[in-house]
Amino acid sequence: DLMVAVAIGVGIAAVLFILGLSGLAAAAQAAPPARILAVDDDPRLLDSLRELLLLNGYQIDTVGGGREAIAALEPDAYDIALIDLRMPEVDGHQIMRYAVENNICTDIIVISGEASFETAVDALRNGAHDFLLKPYAPEQLIRRIDNTLERRRLRADAATFQEKLLNSEKLHRFLVNTSPDIIYVLNEEGFFTFVNQRVEELLGYTREELIGQHYTMLVYDEDMELAQFAFNERRTGRRATQNLELRLRAKDQAEGHKSFSTSAMCVELSATGLYSPPETGDRRHLGTYGVARDISERKQAEAVIRYQAYHDLLTGLPNRTLFKDRLSMVIAQARRVGHMVAVMFIDLDRFKIVNDSLGHVIGDRLLRTVGQRIETCLREGDTLARLGGDEFVVLLPQIDQRENAAVVARKIIETLAPPFAIEQRELYIGASIGISIFPTDGDTDEELIKNADIAMYSVKNDTRGGLAFYSHTMDAHFSQHFDLEVGLRAALANNEFLLHYQPQFDETNGINGAEALLRWQHPERGLLYPGEFIHLAEEAGLIGHITEWVLDEALRQMKVWRDAGIAPSRVAVNLSALDLKRAGIVDDIMRSLVRHGLPGDCLELEITENLIVQDIDTVTQRLTALAQHDINIAIDDFGTGYSSLSYLHQLPIHTLKIDRSFVHDISPVRPGRSVIDAIIAMAHSLDLTVVAEGVETETQREWLAQHNCHGMQGYLLSRPVSAAEIEPLLAISAERRDVPIGS
Repeated sequence: DLMVAVAIGVGIAAVLFILGLSGLAAAAQAAPPARILAVDDDPRLLDSLRELLLLNGYQIDTVGGGREAIAALEPDAYDIALIDLRMPEVDGHQIMRYAVENNICTDIIVISGEASFETAVDALRNGAHDFLLKPYAPEQLIRRIDNTLERRRLRADAATFQEKLLNSEKLHRFLVNTSPDIIYVLNEEGFFTFVNQRVEELLGYTREELIGQHYTMLVYDEDMELAQFAFNERRTGRRATQNLELRLRAKDQAEGHKSFSTSAMCVELSATGLYSPPETGDRRHLGTYGVARDISERKQAEAVIRYQAYHDLLTGLPNRTLFKDRLSMVIAQARRVGHMVAVMFIDLDRFKIVNDSLGHVIGDRLLRTVGQRIETCLREGDTLARLGGDEFVVLLPQIDQRENAAVVARKIIETLAPPFAIEQRELYIGASIGISIFPTDGDTDEELIKNADIAMYSVKNDTRGGLAFYSHTMDAHFSQHFDLEVGLRAALANNEFLLHYQPQFDETNGINGAEALLRWQHPERGLLYPGEFIHLAEEAGLIGHITEWVLDEALRQMKVWRDAGIAPSRVAVNLSALDLKRAGIVDDIMRSLVRHGLPGDCLELEITENLIVQDIDTVTQRLTALAQHDINIAIDDFGTGYSSLSYLHQLPIHTLKIDRSFVHDISPVRPGRSVIDAIIAMAHSLDLTVVAEGVETETQREWLAQHNCHGMQGYLLSRPVSAAEIEPLLAISAERRDVPIGS
């Protein structure tokens, strides 16, 4: 009777769910909209939550802090509270403690940007019913809310059924046998004298198999010491065992038992000693009463949270947190034994082109395959981690000399060289690798990672697909690189950019165009050319703003020249790969033309062949839209990029600009003009204008004129000059155009 009385409350929720299933469905249909309180100090997040939940039929109130939340959390006021953990003054943990201490029956879902395992577990143990990590998908939040409401409804219906069944004597024994927990009684020697039916579903043993057996047959071997004085507890009251986590051994999986799939099950054990009644006058130990609750799902959830906190979810590799933990441990060990440690920072070459042109799905698959290939180059004790994007790091914990790290780095570069077959495409990717060595290049995990990163950037700046060891001389270069990026962000606001113009001459030495060339008048380093800062502008996301400025300034100057009657037929502006990817680039260009009152045919846009092949569909769409407004399209550095010429038929191209390397080959003593011959002949056959770049000698100019090259530019004719310096040349050219033929 004592055992039955104690067990009444243990499994009531699951039992009542079974008995009241049909009634629960009817109640759900009549249930009013759920009442939800959202607590966050970010007003924008609260507004988006309100719109999302109202759209899904919920009633929602929002408050901007913990004090307001505590004031609003009255009994039965809300079904669910969505709470952020980190808030000023009163945080989410204090709100949960208030709810527990004041018996507030509102179910709490924590929505937090803190991804650590400890944060999630603390929230669940402090009373949270669920934990959701920011950022989240809207459907994920709705699903969590629906699941919580379903559990809440089950509890409420269970309470209703409990009132109806409390007077039934059969309820006591029924609850024990249908409890969701294992309920057992041991005699004073530790042998089972009672166990409920739940044990068969959870562990696979029948009651008959366990009665008379010693409790140790159920305890997992590694937890035997932990269970020795807990499973057969003799103490009572507060000193008795409460919520002890240990593992129980499951029977070999048999047909019909589907609840267990491993040889051990995690349980939370509570046990107390049983003694003879006080009125007998002889307090004698009779045995132990215990309840073992299955917490396998919770442990699995904790394991998932722990894994997500320390691993990159895309590749399954360790993330920055786990990598730094391992690196710190390896450094501590290396200090004791005197070993060297190597850290390699790997950045993939050309990955951004693949990701932007083919999409993130293919990019993600490529990253996973890259990680798999790199792992084949490492030893069992080495660590490969992904920091994010296309950046990986490798830890070599024990090396005898620096060359050992170089050998591994070369092996990684060679392994990544062959093409990757992704969805019937052959993709080529390379790697730039920077290496730092403990203890010479750093004494902490942060220093080693930072210095390996600096070494990697030195590879990026010099060559592609190489490796470099960190040296202290790189710090100055990296510092200049950083200072340059900071200065670049202020250059537009401080009017530090300017344009030079290089004239393009026709066969009669008249100016038929001018190319606008960007310069940066740096306040400390003087005049900088695009090669020194354009790549930084692209990395920093500033290239779009700079291109807008160049277009606007070039067209403004073109308007000035047209009003003065000395304008060339067109002004040319270069576009980068990122410019044509912007959806609004066409509208931006047309607005600038309209703002300055200019027709489209006075503007020429120069793009490279490599830009075309990155995303032929997008490029075709953008260029076709521009050409429809009479804007000229020129291919810059023609002959040095993509080998296929099919795009000449696909795209609305007007001009081919021959790369200076081919013009340089024009020499009386050096053959090799066949490439230029072919380009000029092809341009003529396609009715395209052909312009030669880099004309520096009279021999080159004469040869190009004899072969009907339509236009030339180069230092022989004119260097890039300011708008004021080019105006006399434009005026002379305009006068020649005005002189009648034969005069």
